[in-house]
Amino acid sequence: MSAWDLLFTGGLVLPSVGQEPFIGFVAVTGDRIVAVGAGDPPAEAPEARRTIDARGLLLMPGLVNCHNHAAMTLFRGMADDLPLEVWLHEHIFPAEARAVHPEMVYWCSLLAAAEMLLGGTTTVADSYFFEDEACRAFIDSGIRAVAAQGVIDFPAPGAPDPSKAVAQAAAFIDRWRNRHPRLTPAVFCHSPYTCSDGTLVQAKNMAAERGALFFIHLAETVGEVEQCQREHGCSPTAWLHRLGVLDRHTVCVHCVHVDAGDIDLLAAHDAAVVSCPESNMKLASGIAPLPQLAERCRVGLGTDSAASNNDLDLFAEMGSCARLHKALAGDPTVVPASLALRLATEGGAAVLGMEEKVGRLAKGHKADITVVNLDQPRLTPFYSPDILVYAAGGGDVAFVVVDGEIVVEDGRIVTIDLEEVMARVRELARPKNRRNGTS
Repeated sequence: MSAWDLLFTGGLVLPSVGQEPFIGFVAVTGDRIVAVGAGDPPAEAPEARRTIDARGLLLMPGLVNCHNHAAMTLFRGMADDLPLEVWLHEHIFPAEARAVHPEMVYWCSLLAAAEMLLGGTTTVADSYFFEDEACRAFIDSGIRAVAAQGVIDFPAPGAPDPSKAVAQAAAFIDRWRNRHPRLTPAVFCHSPYTCSDGTLVQAKNMAAERGALFFIHLAETVGEVEQCQREHGCSPTAWLHRLGVLDRHTVCVHCVHVDAGDIDLLAAHDAAVVSCPESNMKLASGIAPLPQLAERCRVGLGTDSAASNNDLDLFAEMGSCARLHKALAGDPTVVPASLALRLATEGGAAVLGMEEKVGRLAKGHKADITVVNLDQPRLTPFYSPDILVYAAGGGDVAFVVVDGEIVVEDGRIVTIDLEEVMARVRELARPKNRRNGTS
């Protein structure tokens, strides 16, 4: 019997949400989990090339961040406390026109990947421009990613001619399909109000031909809904339905202003939904009807970008999600901790079509593991996994394994030089570089 590559022993193991955690072991060979069990490994188990004593630690499925624009770490804190329309059209879009170029996307995506990995996120769905550079960053960092090339109906970084944006996205998907085991290419149409009907249909058909996911911001603000009602006489969700864009390979981000009829449409087409509660709170976009959506649809959690959140900590996102909906409903039983934790693990995996690969610690699943240090005051005592939602933070992560490789060890990222990455991003943030878009 071949030796195991990696073995965690003596830790508290949470194989999936809803299971009682137990003291046990997790074994990894190659990119897969090969054994999970209570107590010590059986006597006949093979030796391990590396064994980690996990006493005082909790092993759980890696977190899945279903929506991010990683390169926008450059704009973190640049335009806070503004309405979405003002923030986007008067600050973010102009900043992107000035400062977004391939090198910026690489280094700023690498910074985002480091922040996410250090916080226990093992999979991210990212959407931006120059997404080839984001792919390079994700591969170098070790994170698993669904990377979506951005499409929008006005000149954008890397796509000065909007009429060619869909073709560029198609070429991107073709370049990256089956190229790297941790990388899945996709397409991102910004929204129904920044993409024409023709662009939406063309991009969706292109993605369907390639079996790729189609991401879109949907029903994020009241203004978006009102505009769609004026122009089409229906909600944004209903309009996507009429265009034939909704199906199980469509991922609708935000869905703040959706009603029962919209939820019926999303559920009927098995379209997936991503909720980004902290971004929606910060931009005062509103509060998605998450309990109703989660009853009917595949739902995951996303942080959105560091420009609108402003961090990429999915533990914090879980806590905000659970608390926000309780306060809104006046009911402490709404969105329990177990649901928030499920959305950030198994739920996110289902949104991205990865439910057979990630989101659980199970034999045969990819070895994507987040290890939390429980031996600290705010996580003591440990009664249940609920504490991961209400008290834990990204800084509590001790180890992270992605695809069988240790990428965070003793709270330090080991795949990249983090000091160099931060120095590069600081240089990109200098006023002269933000003006002329060079580094």
